[in-house]
Amino acid sequence: MAKTIETDFKTFIKFWSVPLIIAGIILFLYKAMTGLIIIGLSIFLALALKPLVRKVDGLFKKYFGKNKKQETASVVLAYLIVVAIIGLVLGIVGPVVVNETAKFIHNFPDTFEKTIGGWDGVNNFGKSIGIDNLQKEISNSLNSISNTMLGFLSTNLVSSVSGVADFVMKVVLSLVLTLLFLLEGPELMDLLWKNISTAENKKSVSVAKKITDKMANVVSTFVSRQVIVAMLDGCASATIVFVLSLIFGLSPGLAIPMGMITMAFYLIPMFGQFIGGTLVTVILLFSSPAAGLVFAIVYILYAQIENNIISPKIQGDALKLQPVLILCAITIGMYMFGLLGAIIAIPIAGCIRVLIDEYPNIKAARELHG
Repeated sequence: MAKTIETDFKTFIKFWSVPLIIAGIILFLYKAMTGLIIIGLSIFLALALKPLVRKVDGLFKKYFGKNKKQETASVVLAYLIVVAIIGLVLGIVGPVVVNETAKFIHNFPDTFEKTIGGWDGVNNFGKSIGIDNLQKEISNSLNSISNTMLGFLSTNLVSSVSGVADFVMKVVLSLVLTLLFLLEGPELMDLLWKNISTAENKKSVSVAKKITDKMANVVSTFVSRQVIVAMLDGCASATIVFVLSLIFGLSPGLAIPMGMITMAFYLIPMFGQFIGGTLVTVILLFSSPAAGLVFAIVYILYAQIENNIISPKIQGDALKLQPVLILCAITIGMYMFGLLGAIIAIPIAGCIRVLIDEYPNIKAARELHG
């Protein structure tokens, strides 16, 4: 026998409000994902700059005393130092890469003739593997690739320009937000703890503040130590390239840009050192194949020393994460948010480790007010 379930309007609203609220939150996260990523990245960068801000602030206090204007000046100066370094790296490395590429194109016919005997050598190799005219096959393939790329560029030119403009806007917005978080972040956090703290939940707020401070320290410690090792890696690369320039007749001016390349790529966890070393090797190959080969060998040897002695000594047990957990974090971050995800994955994993370590305190605080 069928039964009739009666309910009032208030119960009906309560029943449907939960799924509607969940759907609204999901829709909000989907629509605001890009903005949330920019805000999260800005907070991450602000935390990463905290050690430098403290260093600059200490110098200001030493010579000018402590005041509000001095704290603001410390933040702005530290921020400008980082922006200037990034601009310097791009300004030095970019022209060198373009110049070496142009030099390679200009010298390619002579190098091609000397190394493999020109097109005759290519065709002889082709005949040895059963291809009568390898030169023609290569030419046809290059023409096909060229036509495909031209067609792609012509059909996507407008969207490409729009994409570049959108990227520049996101970068500028991230930089501005980073500066604002550096200037106003501490006050906002103090205001937050003050507003949510009451006599009843004082213990819980204290635990939350302690955990937040630990997580912020994990991010700033990891980034600052990673930068130190990256700088050492860049100095080593620059020294190797400078020595090679004396031996193989390369331009000594390549040393600093090549060091900057390896330093910048080292900031990408796990794979950055390999990418930076490979890129420098390829650039050196443009000028001297022998120099590129020697650099690759010496840099690999140095990387073993750095990864097994120097880096562990500097990084220490700051994150307390096993290598397998680090690799898992990078894999997840990379497939979720690409290169950006790979860079921030390790500090986020360190923050999760803080939550796990502090779980007994969290549980005790909840039981106290539960």
